[in-house]
Amino acid sequence: MKQDKENKSKFNPYWVYGIIITVLLAMSMFGGDNNWQALNKTNISDFERFLNEGDISEVKVINQKLARVSLNKNGLEKSIHQNVKSKNILGQENTSGPHYEFEVGNLELFQRKLEEAQDKGIQFRYEFMTVENRWMDVILGFLPIIIIIGVWFFLMRRMSGGGAGGPGGQIFNIGKSKAKLFDQNTEVKTTFKDVAGLEGAKEEIQEIVDFLKNPKKYTILGGKIPKGALLVGSPGTGKTLLAKAVAGEAKVPFFSLSGSDFVEMFVGVGASRVRDLFKQAKDKSPSIIFIDEIDAIGRARGKSNFTGSNDERENTLNQLLTEMDGFGTDTNVIVVAATNRADVLDKALMRAGRFDRQIYVDLPDLNERQEIFKVHLKPLKTIKTLDVEFLAKQTPGFSGADIANVCNEAALIAARKNRKSVGKQDFLDAVDRIIGGLEKKNKIVTVEEKKTIAFHEAGHALVSWLLEHAAPLVKVTIVPRGQSLGAAWYLPEERMIVRTEQMLDEMCAALGGRAAEKIIFNKISTGALSDLEKVTQQARAMVSVYGLNDTLGNITYYDSSGQMENSFTKPYSEKTAQVIDKEISDIIEFQYNRACDILKKNKSKLKQLAERLLEKEVIFKDDLFNILGERPFEKKNKEIDLDGKDIKVAIN
Repeated sequence: MKQDKENKSKFNPYWVYGIIITVLLAMSMFGGDNNWQALNKTNISDFERFLNEGDISEVKVINQKLARVSLNKNGLEKSIHQNVKSKNILGQENTSGPHYEFEVGNLELFQRKLEEAQDKGIQFRYEFMTVENRWMDVILGFLPIIIIIGVWFFLMRRMSGGGAGGPGGQIFNIGKSKAKLFDQNTEVKTTFKDVAGLEGAKEEIQEIVDFLKNPKKYTILGGKIPKGALLVGSPGTGKTLLAKAVAGEAKVPFFSLSGSDFVEMFVGVGASRVRDLFKQAKDKSPSIIFIDEIDAIGRARGKSNFTGSNDERENTLNQLLTEMDGFGTDTNVIVVAATNRADVLDKALMRAGRFDRQIYVDLPDLNERQEIFKVHLKPLKTIKTLDVEFLAKQTPGFSGADIANVCNEAALIAARKNRKSVGKQDFLDAVDRIIGGLEKKNKIVTVEEKKTIAFHEAGHALVSWLLEHAAPLVKVTIVPRGQSLGAAWYLPEERMIVRTEQMLDEMCAALGGRAAEKIIFNKISTGALSDLEKVTQQARAMVSVYGLNDTLGNITYYDSSGQMENSFTKPYSEKTAQVIDKEISDIIEFQYNRACDILKKNKSKLKQLAERLLEKEVIFKDDLFNILGERPFEKKNKEIDLDGKDIKVAIN
């Protein structure tokens, strides 16, 4: 029976539109004084000749524009008029007329000619008629209303999802859920094997999938199925990929949609879609609902609502809270959500009983980056000697999406250079392209500007080389790339915590460029803008966030809840603000003077480094080693070898 219903032709609204158009055309054609045959065209001069010869029996002037002429018996017998007796569409011979029609032109002149003909004794009739198409007049009267209604229906269909079929397709289904259903009939190829790294997150999310597959394993001990799991992490870390793996592994109905799918311009639609979503999920339970970017509807209530009006988003959130853990909600429906703004979510949404688990999806570490590289390198044709561990070390702080972009960019660079395989240098160029932007070798830079840039970048390189806690240098370039005129590339250590001396050394290295300009040219330029921005943020964080300043002591003004974002007041007094500003300035100026002192002591090496940069445009770590020698603290570290519990000291 079900197949028979599906085989029946579905109702198509375009048939209705076609019938309406046909009816209107019929009314236009046959609604007034209509004839069912095509009339022969003539002109006023021929008409006067026919009239003077006595061939005309009747003339009708329609709406003061068109004249229709009927011939008498004498006229019909003449050979010149034989073609007007041809059969009409009904198969009848046209003998009664009208037979001809033409435009009358000047109506008064035409009427005068007719009267003159009658005065001459020519026998014929003429009359003036006004023909109205009443149906068309009625329709034209209602045309504005019809157009408004048509536009309204069109907009409703567009805003409610478009096509005629499926939920949300018609105006009456606007409150239906837009979730895509993935079940046993839908092939989802992504599994947990395709998700590299994220071991902790996979372990927690796999347990939820295992609960749906083998519920007795947990319920026999009194355990209950979790209501929800919230995936929290930076953009590109793989939250949506984890959800796809859940859809591929769970083998239960999986409803996927975005938080913005609940948002609509009509009042009550968001809440209605939430109700319909959970109704569908309950009918197919056990099931999983995945809401991507849940912060679109899950923001804390009462914030940024200065008008005091009822917020449709809050109504949607209230309905979601009720469906997840309200009165009488006892179903095997698990809600999995993802966001990178967990700080703005409503506390009621985050509590246990709704989202029982918050799974943090962090940026991958070194080993996880190796696994991610192996996944994305599979479709690429790479050289056999490619070192994946080296690539992972060159991409600290990269997310999974960034690594995928690096692999794709490396393949494009290799193809651009007509290479048969993707090599190590292609990946390094891809990293430079993503971090720094496109290389602009043709950019016009004056000799003086190029010299300033060379000393600026050499200052960064020299200071970072001589400071123990500064990030290791990889290469320095004065080739314009993206928005920068030059760059010094570092390979920062992957630290879990940062100490005061590490932050201070990084600030000093960042100020080395401006310090070099001051020492060599006794002038400074605007080229240090990004350095100053970075240093100011670090100094402000030391003073007001991390409590690393001796004057203010162990205090922080950081608000992790985000409630102070929209506040017009500061959590400290004006006097404290002045102290904070002074301490920030003192820290930055002290590190700037420190960088100047280092460069003054090594002024000759600074000039050698800048000259090498002007000569080669790009220098690497080996060039710095040849000019500056080995880093002093590295030599010290080599003398002390920490191996487990024993400490071995090498004495030369």
